[in-house]
Amino acid sequence: MSEQPFIAGMGIVSAIGNNLPANLQSLTNEKAGIAEMVWLESNHRGELPVGEVKCSNEELADSAGLSVRLPRAALLSCLAAREALQDAGWEKGAQLRTGFISANTVGGMDKTENFFRVFSKNSAGGKLVDVVNHECGAVTELTADYLGIRNFVSTVSTACSSSANAIFTGARMIQAGLLDFALVGGTDALTRFTLNGFNTLMILDRELCRPFDENRHGLNLGEGAAYMVLANEKGMKQLNKKPYARVSGFANANDAFHQTASSPEGTGPFLAMKAALNHAGIHPADIDYINLHGTGTQNNDIAEGTAIRLLFDPIYPKMSSTKAYTGHTLGASGAVEAVYSILAIQHGLIFPNLRFQTAMKELPFQPVTACLKNQVIQHVMSNSFGFGGNCSTLIFSAA
Repeated sequence: MSEQPFIAGMGIVSAIGNNLPANLQSLTNEKAGIAEMVWLESNHRGELPVGEVKCSNEELADSAGLSVRLPRAALLSCLAAREALQDAGWEKGAQLRTGFISANTVGGMDKTENFFRVFSKNSAGGKLVDVVNHECGAVTELTADYLGIRNFVSTVSTACSSSANAIFTGARMIQAGLLDFALVGGTDALTRFTLNGFNTLMILDRELCRPFDENRHGLNLGEGAAYMVLANEKGMKQLNKKPYARVSGFANANDAFHQTASSPEGTGPFLAMKAALNHAGIHPADIDYINLHGTGTQNNDIAEGTAIRLLFDPIYPKMSSTKAYTGHTLGASGAVEAVYSILAIQHGLIFPNLRFQTAMKELPFQPVTACLKNQVIQHVMSNSFGFGGNCSTLIFSAA
């Protein structure tokens, strides 16, 4: 008999809030966090809006009680992960087997960029201590050390589906009886490398993004971190609390269509969503809300929309992309949106697709445009689709 993965605690830092209550308030008040960049030093400041966390590195380090020399992604990770453990009351069950599975895509690249800027002008300049945490795994290790988690530590980096894959890796380990608790999620900070790379692909919107709108022009990048504590029944009894929800279904598929683009037919998204429904043992009609991947690019929205049409036609659940609030947080996005999906179940809310005006001509549905309250929500589907065709779908259900 496989163990059931319950969500015992959550933590989040994003462009719309530095903790869980602040994010919920911004979501319900329809308050987006995308604006002109402040903390990222870039030649594109004033041209490309981003979803920055509203704190300097010094402020983040002070809040976490850590050195400002750590990468921004690690500082964000430590704050969100600490909140998730505190929310769960994890100290009560700390003696049980606890794993930490975290995702990111750029590691400590911000520190490397700053070092290279100095070093390129003067080879005697810069401090090598600033680049020792460059790789993705270093950010995970820094957070694990900060939290004191030792039983199992792993890093997932599969582009924009990274933290969704971290979540279902933890869920699988809970189901297999390998862990009692799994702290799962991801983090990513804005870097010049990321901004310039996406700008080269010509998929950044110079205005605020409009996912699933006929006149969409691309995405806005964002940053943040989000984590949740998964627990088996033994762990939940140890915590002596009611779970937020449970992870009922998950799946990963790859259409191997292109390095950065989804197949126009939505093959990968369709396979991931269908397999997640099968894993959960439910039908398309059982889904009450879809938290769309919804980046706002021409390719993503038509691919995801086509897959939804193939799977759900003729009856569609309510759906929206919360990236219109936070920007696309890359390796953190799956976890950020998973937290929002669980908040939807917990509070009976469906969050709006901000700035939507015109329905896409190719699709027979359109997203929700105002915050819907007092909804009965049993099952939420959350999509995360990454470069290289790595597509993941999570399903969260009322506990």
